[in-house]
Amino acid sequence: MESIVIVREAQDMEFVAIVIVLALIQYTAFGLLVGRARGKYNCPAPASSGDPVFERYYRVHANTGEQLLVFLPAILIYGYYGNPLIAALAGLLYIVGRLVYLQGYVKDPAKRSLGFMIGFFPMIFLLLAGAVAALRSLLA
Repeated sequence: MESIVIVREAQDMEFVAIVIVLALIQYTAFGLLVGRARGKYNCPAPASSGDPVFERYYRVHANTGEQLLVFLPAILIYGYYGNPLIAALAGLLYIVGRLVYLQGYVKDPAKRSLGFMIGFFPMIFLLLAGAVAALRSLLA
């Protein structure tokens, strides 16, 4: 019976892997938006400042990279030691949050908070729940 559970958990990690790939595709797409904004707003590389709209795209991409440094290990740790399906769902919420963040920030930087929170809370959940689940596994 235990081997069946182990196989099921390994299959459920596929959902985590898919969410990670989606998050990385999103980050890449945000980078492409920065490249497009460079041309549209006349901010040739290596400039990271110039037109305010270009700077917003640039900051969204940079901030998303900063968030990924926490999100990626957190989703893997909780997915492995905790519940991979819940990890994947939290990861999807993170991705939606980053998209809302992009839309809000580019429109008006003061409107970025909702998207930030939608993505930040699942990331913190994954981080803390992953720590608890790993500790439980260690102590079991």
